[in-house]
Amino acid sequence: MRKFIFLSIAMTLAACGSKKVENPFFQESNAPYGAIEFEKISSEDFLPAFVEGFRQHKLEIDAIADCTEEPTFRNTIDPLEASGQLLSKVGGVFYNLIETDADDILKETEEKIAPMSTEDQAYIYMNDKLFKRISKLYDNKANLGLTREQEMVLDKYYRSFVNGGAKLDEKGKARLQEIETKLSLLQMKFSDNMLDETNAFLLNVTDKSQLAGLADDQLESAAKRAKENGQQGWSFNIQKPCLIPFLQQCSNRELREQMYKAYYTRGNNNNQYDNKALIKEILELRLEKANLLGYETWADLALSTKMAKTPEAAYGLLMQIWEAALPQAKREVAELQAIIDAEGGNFTLAAWDWWYYAEKLRKQKYDLDESEIQPYFSLENVRKGSIAVVEKLFGITLRKVEGLQVYNPGVETWECLDSDGSHLAYFYTDCVVRPTKRQGAWMNNFIEASDIEGRRSVPSIVNVCNFSAPTDSVPTLLSIDDARTVFHEFGHALHGMLTKAKYPSVSGTNTPTDFVELPSQIMEHWAVEPEVMKSYAFHYKTGQVIPDYLIEKLQNAGHFNTGFETVELVGAALLDMEYHMQKDYTGFEDAAFEKAVADKIGMIDQIEYRYRGTFFNHIFNNGYSAGYYSYLWAEVLDCDGFQAFVENGIFDKETGMSLRKNIYEMGGSEEPMELFKRFRGAEPTPDAMLRMRGLK
Repeated sequence: MRKFIFLSIAMTLAACGSKKVENPFFQESNAPYGAIEFEKISSEDFLPAFVEGFRQHKLEIDAIADCTEEPTFRNTIDPLEASGQLLSKVGGVFYNLIETDADDILKETEEKIAPMSTEDQAYIYMNDKLFKRISKLYDNKANLGLTREQEMVLDKYYRSFVNGGAKLDEKGKARLQEIETKLSLLQMKFSDNMLDETNAFLLNVTDKSQLAGLADDQLESAAKRAKENGQQGWSFNIQKPCLIPFLQQCSNRELREQMYKAYYTRGNNNNQYDNKALIKEILELRLEKANLLGYETWADLALSTKMAKTPEAAYGLLMQIWEAALPQAKREVAELQAIIDAEGGNFTLAAWDWWYYAEKLRKQKYDLDESEIQPYFSLENVRKGSIAVVEKLFGITLRKVEGLQVYNPGVETWECLDSDGSHLAYFYTDCVVRPTKRQGAWMNNFIEASDIEGRRSVPSIVNVCNFSAPTDSVPTLLSIDDARTVFHEFGHALHGMLTKAKYPSVSGTNTPTDFVELPSQIMEHWAVEPEVMKSYAFHYKTGQVIPDYLIEKLQNAGHFNTGFETVELVGAALLDMEYHMQKDYTGFEDAAFEKAVADKIGMIDQIEYRYRGTFFNHIFNNGYSAGYYSYLWAEVLDCDGFQAFVENGIFDKETGMSLRKNIYEMGGSEEPMELFKRFRGAEPTPDAMLRMRGLK
């Protein structure tokens, strides 16, 4: 069936020769540095471009595999790295648009190319002639005179081939290809369900008295949302920019419960968007794949290429943090319950009460109100602050550019220049929530950096976020957590923009997931440094810089609610590990499994996993399966690493350039721990991370 689909599309393409000539992906970009010419691209262009890309890629692989010369790095790995240029060009645009602005044509294209992509990967990794060439190089690598980067590239190819089924017999290869195709379709369906159910919910309120406590900007946004949806009164959705302020501010407990449950039961409502059956099938197929490749569990396979190496190492770190955080969370429960009791509330604290009473406790203990802080953190000023930090640290410049084509009117564009004025990259930002955009925040490569076979690709990078839209009178205002997100995603972008790795498979963010979060998370520390805040936190109405007393309140409250935040995060990471450390899914039922894990680790009723399985997009679609622990593993690295700036000065030039040279520029061209030790001088310990979370 897959072969038939591929041939049918190819024949259709051949019959429409004029379309092929006009397709913008078949032409060189006329924009500076090869930037994407979005205005020339239509949704209909992607499918024929993918088909042609797969065709070209097959021919390139054939040429490498059929080479009669003795295998060398130059005649085998170099052309492998240079292959698939058209696929990279099309995919760089397509896979971002499918997350931000998918229309029906793009969704149909995604379904059609899934089996083609699986077939393409199988054609590479199950190619016996090609694997023999790579194996010969791998077995003799000590005598090849390779650079360290080349060694890493060769190792990565060898592992990818083995884990891609190169050593399987023909029956095993056929089954692995079937599994991969089915997994890609199931994961796609999981993500679509989550987006559709998120967009399907709207709470409409016509009695303003039920919305007591909500800030004026939230009410203004809700009134605008209601009007856009043809409703009277005020409408609320469960996108985070709307949900979290609602849970923090609304005094109506019934409405808080309704909003909370709408968010936390996504994919679990026995409707057309239900994900429970998909989860079971995904887990079963992943286990079968792992077993085929000689691993006991999916977690064993997934961590074989990570810094942690084994599930036990990752789980051990998580439990170390969990055991420090859970007692703190229980103390926080007692504090919140005390407020409820003092107010005469005749109920026990529930999960949907946490944000509301935590805000009361924050104000009580620290006289700190989120609504008092937000006016100082407009999106524009936070972005300016993040740019100013990296310009000081890394000696680069980011300047706003006009005239670059964009895929959505809300996208802004920048040019990243080195200290000598040379062009490093283009940088795009897409920060405001919209119905077509999947939740969360991320970085993507439109064009990935590389410099092989005389062809240099200059990176184009995008940051996507989901912050509230501005109104007529109020710009996009951010919470402290949102401000940290801006710095975090910018860190990922810098990893892609500053890389000096030559080979695309190890350039930029092409590193193990438990290392890739280091360059992003370390940037978050500057977001809340007092010196930095005073350089970017200005009141959107008055222009007044954030006063010292508010900074002091923020500093004093720095460890506030960390029990809750750590437990929900580590709980989700442990749930992910438990999902993927299983050796048998007979009788698996998701809700029962989640409860069993919660009971095992001692999760308290007042806190949910940050992501429940039915909407855990990180692990059931986005490549973090048995890998959500990565954020905490990398937090150990980033907190330890930031101590270098605590010791030497937060803008110390030598330390900043060492961070740039040893972390941001290197990508995955050397072993991650060696890179970290070169920057820090020693391996990290969890001490700094536990201290910064107030858990030690």
